[in-house]
Amino acid sequence: MQLAFFGAAGEVTGSCYLVELERTRFLVDCGMFQGGTDADRRNREPFAFDPRSIAFVLLTHAHIDHSGLLPKLAAGGFTGPIFCTAPTADLAAVMLRDAAHVQEQEASWRTRAAARNDGRRIRPYSPVYTLLEAERCVRRLHGVAYDQRIEPHPDVAATFRDAGHILGSAIIEVAVRAQGVTRKLTFSGDLGLPARPIVRDPTPITDTDVLVVESTYGDRRHRDFASTLDEVAAILAGTIGAGRGNVLFPAFAVGRAQSVLCVLAMLVRAKRSPPLEIYVDSPMAAAATEVTLRHRDVLDDETRALLAWIQTQPKEFRLRFTSDTGDSRALNSRTAGIVIVSASGMCDAGRIRHHLRHNLPRAGAAVVITGFQAAGTLGRRLVDRSPSVRLFGEDVPVRAGIHTVGGLSAHADQPALHAWLRHFRAPPQRTFVVHGEHNVATTFAESVRASLGWRDVAVPALGDAVPL
Repeated sequence: MQLAFFGAAGEVTGSCYLVELERTRFLVDCGMFQGGTDADRRNREPFAFDPRSIAFVLLTHAHIDHSGLLPKLAAGGFTGPIFCTAPTADLAAVMLRDAAHVQEQEASWRTRAAARNDGRRIRPYSPVYTLLEAERCVRRLHGVAYDQRIEPHPDVAATFRDAGHILGSAIIEVAVRAQGVTRKLTFSGDLGLPARPIVRDPTPITDTDVLVVESTYGDRRHRDFASTLDEVAAILAGTIGAGRGNVLFPAFAVGRAQSVLCVLAMLVRAKRSPPLEIYVDSPMAAAATEVTLRHRDVLDDETRALLAWIQTQPKEFRLRFTSDTGDSRALNSRTAGIVIVSASGMCDAGRIRHHLRHNLPRAGAAVVITGFQAAGTLGRRLVDRSPSVRLFGEDVPVRAGIHTVGGLSAHADQPALHAWLRHFRAPPQRTFVVHGEHNVATTFAESVRASLGWRDVAVPALGDAVPL
């Protein structure tokens, strides 16, 4: 039995773990690399394994850094099923189609730009995968219920537990049989913070032989949720309430955008914010919100109550989803008084870049960063207080207020990760810390050894293959 790490090892994106048994091989996640100058090159490189040899995939959740290379896997010869929760299947279908569409547009733009610069016929750029390949991959998604045991192979049984990260996110418990011995592997996926909007708290796990655990924010403590609400309320009062500017929320279309809407509704309902005119300027966020409403059975009680309130308050909470690029461009003429929630969450693609170009130079505007910003991304440069940023070929001065609101993160911080780990009745025989920048993962691993007394805690490197 062997476990190999082909992504999210010493970094946050590209989650991909290969489990090899005597009679089968399968993946847990197959994510896209994001951020940095070499992400596109890495996404185009051949897999370190033969896709035709993979029997099936277990998918923790729909975010592109966990699901984004599944169409490439299928295009390379993978013909098996992809198992995930039912909400994840619906969200992944939206996200993978969108990712393919964006790649086709980017390839077309790069081809035209190269032709203009070179003046000759050139070989067209190609996307990592096409929309047709994404559609074929989507048909391989198999949705299962939380806590339902499935047996994708005679030597493998898997159960999906609620991870509390985004809609449909899962911790996957996998029982594998090799050489006549059954062992349990647990993949945390991305773990959420307890008592946050929309999703339920992460499910406690009490035993495992091998644990693969995320560490995105494993070196820090987020602001508590009450303080976060205070901070967002102050930002809204100082911009919308004072008529000084717009408030921009760069937000991941799946999960974060819906959480931001819940927070805004909470504040308006509690009379802690003026009435709000909100535009969700992201077709994918609109689609993800529709999927969220379709799966109310997995939402927490507070969110269901909030949805009922929103339906009765069309004037206090004016929510609009922009449908086309014309509607999106029209928002740029609004210099104050509106809230724009738009993708992408790291500001490296999508409509948020246009809104940033128009609002960053405005001293009265506010940009609220609500999630992790990978090294090399535009969002990271804003968080690092760059005085200007490059957008659409021009230098744009940053005069708007930049606010980092950690309490809205969908990722557990170090205390929450420790609390989840303490549910294990005994330390796993082996623990692997993944999905964190190298220094963060190392710090978290050291904290687990020191605070919990676990001995075998390692930070794998990309490409490591570990016998179990």
